[in-house]
Amino acid sequence: MRCVNGKTGEKMEALDKQFGITEAGSTVEGEIRAGVTTFLTMAYILFVNPNLLSLPPILTDGAVEGVPFEAALFATAIAAFVACIIMGLWANLPFALAPGMGLNAYFTFAVVMGMGIAWEVALAAVFIEGALFLVISLPQLGWRTEMLNSIPTDLKIATGAGIGMFLAIIGLSEMGWVVDHPTTLVDMTNAGAWSYESGELWALICLLAIAVMMSQGIKGAMIWGILGTTIVGGWVIGASDPFNGVESVSFDSGALFDIADDTSAIGAAFSALGDVGTDGGTTIGQFVLVMIAFLFVDIFDTSGTLYSVGRQAGYVDENDELKNSDEAFMADAIGTMVGAALGTSTVTTYIESAAGIEDGGKTGLTAVTVGVLMLSGILFAGLFKQIPTFAVAPALVIVGAMMMRQAADIDWGNGDIAIPAFLTMVMMPFTYSIADGIAWGIIAYVGIKLMQGKTNDLNPVVMAVAALMAMFYMGPGDGSTFDWVVETIGI
Repeated sequence: MRCVNGKTGEKMEALDKQFGITEAGSTVEGEIRAGVTTFLTMAYILFVNPNLLSLPPILTDGAVEGVPFEAALFATAIAAFVACIIMGLWANLPFALAPGMGLNAYFTFAVVMGMGIAWEVALAAVFIEGALFLVISLPQLGWRTEMLNSIPTDLKIATGAGIGMFLAIIGLSEMGWVVDHPTTLVDMTNAGAWSYESGELWALICLLAIAVMMSQGIKGAMIWGILGTTIVGGWVIGASDPFNGVESVSFDSGALFDIADDTSAIGAAFSALGDVGTDGGTTIGQFVLVMIAFLFVDIFDTSGTLYSVGRQAGYVDENDELKNSDEAFMADAIGTMVGAALGTSTVTTYIESAAGIEDGGKTGLTAVTVGVLMLSGILFAGLFKQIPTFAVAPALVIVGAMMMRQAADIDWGNGDIAIPAFLTMVMMPFTYSIADGIAWGIIAYVGIKLMQGKTNDLNPVVMAVAALMAMFYMGPGDGSTFDWVVETIGI
């Protein structure tokens, strides 16, 4: 480590000692630089997450409300900060966390908008999911490993790829490209009518610009693409924002320095729990289905991401075990609970952490640096609110494309798994529900095995999960079996 005199040198030495930086073969300056690199690659979440959670009234005529934009931005910044600090100080790993892509879209478009569940109740489901994830991750129980091992690897891969497709259709809709059609359900918008003032055209420009920058290895490609499109297409040209029904985007300099101080979503999850199971409220069956979907995706996504970036960082040993994995998983779970309590969807580890690792990040100081920088979202709320949807939506398509890469690892030649994996993937965008994709993939897998008499290939955990999920879709009368059981025993 470079020698520095005075108080600065003492602080550098304290950081070195706290994180074991010299032992890891790095420097304080290198760890901070790596943290900045990771932040630039994932800072787009400060734009995208509030944009997704604050459901535009135009979509539902105001019948269903989303999390207020500033409240979602405040929660996003604080939850990412807390989770990164825990990951850095407790697990001492260079992995950054923030509200996860895919689950935030599921939260808004499938749960709140599709099922009509109040966002406060959805936050309650996320909080309980986080608490369950924390319990499952306790090394004394070992349930996390057992659950992960019970689900076929190909279905876990298909879950990630399906979320990518789910993000893509949402992104294309927000770009103004995919629209409703009374006969074919969906259609391409009238591209022949695009002009330089069309948000659809600027969404295309943004998409291509991000793709080119990423192919050239430019760090922060998504954030630069979003900001560039916002400034030129939105503020200078005044292009339309078709998703929000805005004819011409404008720039309000007076609101530029507004601070995200809306704390109205804090604690909303707890007060909403009392509405679950009441007349006119969310049924217990719906609540449990949503909570299980959040839990499964959180476990799969976190596991895949942690081990992927862990291998890149050299923190996976010869037994395929990640260093400080228990602390890392629990940091994710605590971050999710904190985020839900503040007003945002599931927090998870970001694959973009790989950018900082490539730049030399080896210790928790990298994660702490990202967490501190995430607080900048609170200070720039006025800027973020003026970013048009057509500039943000291409990021969803880009992330979706990156998540689809893993589909190549599925054993498509194995008939026992190919159809369940395919159902897992396509059911997510076609039903607008991650939960439906996960459920029917597992149900199909177990059903195929049982019909072939291959019961030895099934373990009790996956069979129980399949039976439980089937209860949500089948049952007497108009309700599911789960609802019928709940009503019968009087819960």
